[in-house]
Amino acid sequence: MTQFEKKAILLVHGIIMITLLSGFKVADLPQKVRKEVEKVFQITDFTVDSVDIPESLRLQLPSRMTPDNFFKIQKQATVLGYAYMDKAASKTAFFDYLVIFNTKLEIIQSKVLTYREEYGGEIGSKRWLQQFLGKTGKDRVDYKTNIDGISGATISVRSMTTAIDQLLRSIGILQENKIIK
Repeated sequence: MTQFEKKAILLVHGIIMITLLSGFKVADLPQKVRKEVEKVFQITDFTVDSVDIPESLRLQLPSRMTPDNFFKIQKQATVLGYAYMDKAASKTAFFDYLVIFNTKLEIIQSKVLTYREEYGGEIGSKRWLQQFLGKTGKDRVDYKTNIDGISGATISVRSMTTAIDQLLRSIGILQENKIIK
């Protein structure tokens, strides 16, 4: 598969995700995301709101953050945390993942929602994903430096680690600009 084909697939997936998630309410969240939020916060009654990021700042972020994939989780007027959904590349396809932050903007959950390859699905294991727990916008993660690899899943490990690092850098920028506190 050429780079052009990979980028075209990523674009189509992005358009589909935006279409599916635009204007979401709890009922509109993908089922897997809603269930994960319910499990993490031990609640069933919550709302989600997009985080308003000025376009000029959004263009500076390492992660692709849109009103449709980064949102705050609330119960009534109380913010419980934040969630980010996106896709990352595996060897020939993409996988969907979710990262949930608490109000201190520490990762409290990361999950591979859908993995579409025959090999490399081990990145979805709780044991491997727990390496990201507690990380904040001030932390950097790097394959081989402070994130362990998985034999047979090198491409997916690198991709997920890079995606999480870009997300953490983006969270740091949003904090510096007082978009999220």
